[in-house]
Amino acid sequence: QVQLVESGGGLVQAGGSLRLSCTKSGRTFSDYAMGWFRQAPGKEREFVATVNWNNRRAYYADSVKGRFTISRDNAKNTDYLQMDNLKPEDTAVYYCAARDSTVTSTLTSWYHYWGQGTQVTVSS
Repeated sequence: QVQLVESGGGLVQAGGSLRLSCTKSGRTFSDYAMGWFRQAPGKEREFVATVNWNNRRAYYADSVKGRFTISRDNAKNTDYLQMDNLKPEDTAVYYCAARDSTVTSTLTSWYHYWGQGTQVTVSS
């Protein structure tokens, strides 16, 4: 059974940092593109970042570009989202997702597996 489990969320002050992890199990994900999305209360789930299968191509939402870094360790079957200079508007539940393709996507509907989410709260 495929499972994605996020961890590393929490409460942080504006300007602070958090590192989210996504631990994957149930199959080999080395040829899957991975993504991070977030959903704030009352809003739709939105794209944050994505990385291709070999960690060589990464794309970011404009709102996080220059502050967030996505990476993956295929040997550990774990992905990361390093979040620096956090802002109150980054407050949301963050989800990792896996896509059955080596090609990245910013669209939620193109991802096949999802984690349960981890809460990130940034206080002003």
